[in-house]
Amino acid sequence: MSDEARFARAIARFDAANAQDPRRERVDGADQPLELAYARRMTAVLDRFRPDAPEPVRLAARSQHIRRWTIPRDTYPAGRDGYRRWRETLARYHADAAAEILRDVGYDDATVGRVGALLRKERLKADPDTQLLEDVICLVFVDHYLPGFARKHDETKLLSVLARTWRKMSPEGQRAARRIPLPPPLRALVERAVATGHSDPS
Repeated sequence: MSDEARFARAIARFDAANAQDPRRERVDGADQPLELAYARRMTAVLDRFRPDAPEPVRLAARSQHIRRWTIPRDTYPAGRDGYRRWRETLARYHADAAAEILRDVGYDDATVGRVGALLRKERLKADPDTQLLEDVICLVFVDHYLPGFARKHDETKLLSVLARTWRKMSPEGQRAARRIPLPPPLRALVERAVATGHSDPS
């Protein structure tokens, strides 16, 4: 099997897994499984932001939320500690789910391990590929999910989330985020969060 065919099989398997998401989102006039839409956005943003990204990053981007709906947020306690535990569990789960598919389509242990490390966000800020994946995650959030998130939360929460998102990004990612078109009130809120370094008081 060629490298291109193996990569295509992995992407197809990731998408088939995410197509089972019972939740739906309206995209371009059609309903799509929520996590399938997210995975496609991750790939699209990565292709624009870093078209020469290494293959493990491309694989990790497409499997970033693989089958996330199977571990709902409300199965963990409310608050920051519960949220952190939920995210840590998800990172391990996504890495394991991706690894099973990657091995099945013929990837070697080194690539499987590399994708897993990226999905677990190991050595963030120190590993350029992990930072690249984190930049893409943040850009997808700002570009596709921030307006909806803003409608559900008060200003204090928004400032906190935006400041944390900004700190996670590299300078290159921050520059790309500034180029994303946003409604003026939301753009102003982003600038306030960046300028003040707002932090969550909890």
